[in-house]
Amino acid sequence: MTPALFGVSVSQLNLLLDSMIATMLGDGAVSWLFYSDRLVELPLGVFGVAIATVIMPGLSRLSATQSGEKFSHMLDWAIRFVVLIALPATLALIILAEPILYTLFYHGKMTSNDILMSSYSLKAYALGLFAFMLIKVLVPGYFARQDMKSPVRIGIIAIIANILMKPLVVIPLVMLWGMGHVGLAFTTAMAAYVNAYLLYRGLRKSEVYNPASNWPRLWLRYGAANLALVAVLLGFLAFWNLWPYWGVMERILRLAIVCITGLAAYLIALVAVGVRLRDFKAQH
Repeated sequence: MTPALFGVSVSQLNLLLDSMIATMLGDGAVSWLFYSDRLVELPLGVFGVAIATVIMPGLSRLSATQSGEKFSHMLDWAIRFVVLIALPATLALIILAEPILYTLFYHGKMTSNDILMSSYSLKAYALGLFAFMLIKVLVPGYFARQDMKSPVRIGIIAIIANILMKPLVVIPLVMLWGMGHVGLAFTTAMAAYVNAYLLYRGLRKSEVYNPASNWPRLWLRYGAANLALVAVLLGFLAFWNLWPYWGVMERILRLAIVCITGLAAYLIALVAVGVRLRDFKAQH
């Protein structure tokens, strides 16, 4: 149980490290990181953890019955869902960082400068959302085969990489712009990619996971759909740019319209480029 907990908690340990270092960066840094982290954890907790929970029993069963091809298909199915959800969520968090923060937190002693600083760290954390979610579905590929050591070893490498990157990024940002908290968020996101890449490489090297042959076509389709999403979100923000001056209810209403319209555009674009529900049918 202990190595299993560590294997899936590396990103959370890196986030904890961020909070500890942020206490040395002056007033506001801890709060700015906290607000950013909460928003990134939402899609990660709702979708990433859910996908991992769904596939774990199936992977364990397939591993026990020596169904290697079906094991690979199920991992591929999970990764497709991660790409489907993580990419638009990442883009939305980056583009709508300030509107979301203004809508949720701009009250009490929260200032416009706090929103601005939080938006920078939110964008940095959001860059790692794809990796955070990918880790959640790749680690079960090891646990289902009773391999507890590899995720722990890879997790330790990711934590060390995070620690080594921090002074290289944080110190210049502190000295030049006084935004060390952004460096903390960015290095944690990059460490997540180190973790995800090593997990992916391990599964590929052991031939446990073999990607489907249609991934190049899928990337093009996902890319086109996400471009449609970006166009819609940027179009709204070009006209709706007075978020700090609107009342709470008006901000909520406008943000809801932006999010719902963006989601609709993304789904319509997916259908238009040929993505169908049957493409996500799980392999049993």
